[in-house]
Amino acid sequence: MTTGVEQDKSTPLGHDGGLFRRLSQFAVGNRDSINAYLSMIGGSVGRLVISMAYFIAVANTLSIAEFGLFATASACGIMLSRLLAFGFVSPLYRVATVKRRLLGAYTAGFLGGALVSLPVIALAAIATHWVIFTGELEFWVFARILIAEILCWRIMEIVVIVSYGVNRFGAGSTLVVLATAMKAIAALALALSAYSTLAEWSWFYLVANGSAAVCAVIFYYPRVRLRWAPKLYLRRWVDAVSVAGAEMLFYVQSELDKVLVLSIGGPETAGIYAIIMRLVDLTALPVRSFLTILTQRLMRSSKQLDNLKVRVGLESVVAFVSTGGILAMALVLTFYPNLLGNNVSQAVPFLILVAMVPALRNLLEYHSELLYATGRTVVRTFVLATLGIAKAAMLSVLLVQGFETELWVLLINVLFLVLYLQSALLTYRALGRPARRAI
Repeated sequence: MTTGVEQDKSTPLGHDGGLFRRLSQFAVGNRDSINAYLSMIGGSVGRLVISMAYFIAVANTLSIAEFGLFATASACGIMLSRLLAFGFVSPLYRVATVKRRLLGAYTAGFLGGALVSLPVIALAAIATHWVIFTGELEFWVFARILIAEILCWRIMEIVVIVSYGVNRFGAGSTLVVLATAMKAIAALALALSAYSTLAEWSWFYLVANGSAAVCAVIFYYPRVRLRWAPKLYLRRWVDAVSVAGAEMLFYVQSELDKVLVLSIGGPETAGIYAIIMRLVDLTALPVRSFLTILTQRLMRSSKQLDNLKVRVGLESVVAFVSTGGILAMALVLTFYPNLLGNNVSQAVPFLILVAMVPALRNLLEYHSELLYATGRTVVRTFVLATLGIAKAAMLSVLLVQGFETELWVLLINVLFLVLYLQSALLTYRALGRPARRAI
């Protein structure tokens, strides 16, 4: 007679040596990527906890209407920050990833591009305030929020991007956690102080983001010797500009909903919507770490995308993790609606109504990363432009119908499903054609 243990030893789980053996081979063959992901996901978990504390403090200290204004102004800052250096962060990241010896030259190019781009960003910021925030938000409050996003937080993000490019994933993750902690400390300081208005919070926000940028540059940017090399920059100009356009369009289609909700529904509705979408964003952090690793691997070789099973598997993983996160959060908040504060509790009943949105939003980002990683930057710009136009049109039609809040929040799922199908069709058609590599 054979025991269960003996049976396991004598009978393989598969013709090629068993499931355990295949998993072991996969782990060994992808050890560097797995270690990098674990380093990044460790940072993401820390960032998730700290981000939650930051979110709770801000959302429950400001009024819902002012939180809506802050979220919308911050979204505008994120969109405009992609104009910094006219997208030269893309060649900078590619060089850090595959040609590290040129990092000093490309860092100098980025700094030069950043200076040239500032007047353009300033004009765009003035126009944005005039179109969206006149009568709602004082200009200098808006300006402080934009400076915090464009000159401070974006600089910190670029240091993280370069750190990931040179395979310093632990350092990059630590910096993200540290920068997020600085914002959380500022938010807690606001909550414990006698201040509670958006004008006062904008100063706290600017100091926190500025501190994060200074810390990033001094302690985390790789030590390089700056070297001015205009010939190198000109060769990458089309790629940089197309990436800047694509990044701008990505965040337009990603953040435009906050602007439209504010414009059509007013600050109070914008506040509720911003709380819902912020909770959705928090569930995406593990997925974004995975996308960073995937992008680097595809920069070196994109042959794995030729396999249909791989494509379906990657999309399934993104969708499963994203949906699981939002359902877990909705379940906890159903039993403990005041867990995140009184203001946030007003948005809790709507959270389960957007159960499909995290997966669909993250898959849109996944498609964008596929096009970027495989060198299809111009196509990526076109895809994101069409998505932005479609989203603006559908959301505008949805908001002017006068639906009850529950119904239009539920219909957001349909909106993102249409965007996902559009993105998938355009992305996979483009992947079937030859790509032009930037480096």
